[in-house]
Amino acid sequence: MSSFGDQTTVVEGPTSATTAHGAGTSHNGNGKGRVDDPLKPAMRKESAPHFSTAVDYTEEDRPFFVKIGKDGLIAALQKLDQQLKNKPTDWIGREVNPGQIGLINHGGLPKVLTRPGRYPGAPLRNWWARKWVGTCGLSDTVIEFGGLTVVQVSQNQAAVVSDPQNHVFVVKNSGFVAYAIEGTYNVLSIVDQTHLPTMIKDRITGVVLGWSHEVTMKSRTGSGTNQDYVVALFLNIPANNCAILQRGDDLELLPAGQHYITSPNVTLRGLFTLGENQIEMPTKDIFTRDQVPVSLTIYLKWQLTEPLKLTTHGYNTPYDALRDKTQSILTQIVAHLDYSSMVKQRSLGPDNLDDGTDASSAFLDALRTRAMDDLHLAALEYGIIMKDLAVIDRQFKGDIASTMDKLTTRALQAQVEAANVDRENSNKIKQEEGALAVARIKAQSQNTIADSEAYKIVADAEAQAKKLQIEAEAQAKATRLAAEAEAEAIRLRAAADAAVIDPFAREMELRRTEVSRVKAFGPKAIFVPTDGLGSQLGNSMATGMAASLGVLEVRK
Repeated sequence: MSSFGDQTTVVEGPTSATTAHGAGTSHNGNGKGRVDDPLKPAMRKESAPHFSTAVDYTEEDRPFFVKIGKDGLIAALQKLDQQLKNKPTDWIGREVNPGQIGLINHGGLPKVLTRPGRYPGAPLRNWWARKWVGTCGLSDTVIEFGGLTVVQVSQNQAAVVSDPQNHVFVVKNSGFVAYAIEGTYNVLSIVDQTHLPTMIKDRITGVVLGWSHEVTMKSRTGSGTNQDYVVALFLNIPANNCAILQRGDDLELLPAGQHYITSPNVTLRGLFTLGENQIEMPTKDIFTRDQVPVSLTIYLKWQLTEPLKLTTHGYNTPYDALRDKTQSILTQIVAHLDYSSMVKQRSLGPDNLDDGTDASSAFLDALRTRAMDDLHLAALEYGIIMKDLAVIDRQFKGDIASTMDKLTTRALQAQVEAANVDRENSNKIKQEEGALAVARIKAQSQNTIADSEAYKIVADAEAQAKKLQIEAEAQAKATRLAAEAEAEAIRLRAAADAAVIDPFAREMELRRTEVSRVKAFGPKAIFVPTDGLGSQLGNSMATGMAASLGVLEVRK
């Protein structure tokens, strides 16, 4: 196994023997297997590698095989064939654009034009036994031409290649250019490691364990038929999951990440999740001490912490290991209990605490103590930690169970009826208490309303009286102020009149006063003299005026 910078594990090739992984295996701090450096063979000889350790295929020197390094494809092609000396022209011939290479078939041998430009044919150049094939891009993932094979893959790609000796290897994060004199380099598949097509689920819990992809190679058998053989297995294991690899009787833990396997003697034992799982497990029929068969439904919750222990004991899933132990432990517990001690309790589990007076307390105590403890110790042997155990349902079978169930049902019905009567009486008492409380609250509410209305009336009367008092005081004060002002004005006028000494002025003021007095009678006033002859005329005018007013009133 060799580990690259992208946290990918490679499993391929035959290796020397290794110790079994029954109890413990040497790992690095990151949980992966020990990594051998192919550049230090002396150190590799001193320590025995894991059975999944292999040397990177592209790191070994092979004839007519050049790894594509940091200089790119052109440098690798130039290193592969130093005789490619063709110099292009820029005015006629076949055109090779920048970013492309030209392909020429020269008597069955490949010729590659690496420089961009135009390459003229005959008669400007010697094209004897040569044929122009075409061009292809420098960044193409796979180029196959006349025995020349070019492979270059990106970060998430992996190329599965078979060499002329049918040795299958995988290329990642790089590439190679090779020329096969005998046989061919066949690119079997280009795999997208982050999106493998086959999903692997736990057949019991349905949890997704990871994704896989098998790469096959066609081989012709002696009968002349072609058959597909699996030559590489790719795995994508999510976080908190793992896989177990097997070679013979030896096992090894494969952590989460992207991995591939090409070694024929290494197989995938299984994938496991290290998270918590839960399931409802039905048991087989168990006989009580009075020979009544009962079938239980168990709730199990567990977490797998050491998958190597589980697979060492031959189990493929944690459920398979827990099922047998749970059945055995519950059989021993139920065999010491009577039917009557189990039938009363509807829900049995560690959360059903009691004071010890219940007839079913024996079963509950045994379940909380012995069953959970025994199953926890048994699960540790398989690398499993038990989180919870409970009996959520049970079914009694047989004639005895049917008869006892009827009797128990009658007793339960009587208890239920008595409980219903007590409940009804309690409900009636509570209803009466509620009605009394409602009446009390209504009376309090009415008293509160009456108090508020009385307070409102008193407040309104006090406000009205206060208003009238304020208005009366304001009016009296206004009258007093007006009288005082008028008296002051009269006093001032009298003082002014008294200050006039000139007789003419006094006479004029007297005349003006008379004019004002006459003017105050209005425009319809008639002044009749009362002295001399005018006194008789006044009486006649008053009589005529009264007569005319009477006539007008009659006409209306």
